[in-house]
Amino acid sequence: MALLSITPDLISIGVFAAYSILSNIRVIERHPLIEELALEAESEVKERIGDPKRLTENPIIQAYRRFLWRLGVDPTKVRPSSEALARRILRGDRLPRINSLVDSGNIASIKTLVPIGIYDLDKISTPMILRFSMSGEKFKPIGSQNLEVLEAGLPIIVDSRGLVIHIYPHRDSRESMITLDTKKAIVVGCGVPGVPRDLVVNAISIVIDITRNINPQVEASSIVVSP
Repeated sequence: MALLSITPDLISIGVFAAYSILSNIRVIERHPLIEELALEAESEVKERIGDPKRLTENPIIQAYRRFLWRLGVDPTKVRPSSEALARRILRGDRLPRINSLVDSGNIASIKTLVPIGIYDLDKISTPMILRFSMSGEKFKPIGSQNLEVLEAGLPIIVDSRGLVIHIYPHRDSRESMITLDTKKAIVVGCGVPGVPRDLVVNAISIVIDITRNINPQVEASSIVVSP
């Protein structure tokens, strides 16, 4: 059984996801390699895009924006997580520093412009499913203490208990977030029509490589692409 599956209605509009399981993780607050790679990624996106106004000309950014428009979500107000990070850097800010694992996901996301989600598997009941939300489902976003009540028709990842861990492809739940106590995690790359599958797989590979360079004892499963 797949650890993360996608419902047929989302598959029919071109949604896919790549994921890998990381075990024997040692999450730390700060690491020199993260600082080095974050600075490189920031410089890279500035050199590649330059003017923030040109960000929406990028074909990968355009693909995620088209996907949100198709769902009736305004991407100028609700931005895909990768676009939000890129805009932060192009405004002159730095990537946020959270912890070594979350930061590795942000670095991979900036380098590929693919939204990345990383979730603590000890806080999740597997298997998970990516499906449309039902009206009234609850969500506890990172960065807020408020409980949000979702409308119907949003793509979400839920665990087998119905816990909403992600609104696709831009917001994560504080109930499954990575902390310094995390030992096992799932790394998810969000795919939509117009985004190459190998790019999403590459984004996951970057997270795996950074994590292993920080801690060679980390075990990573083969990357699965669903469907």
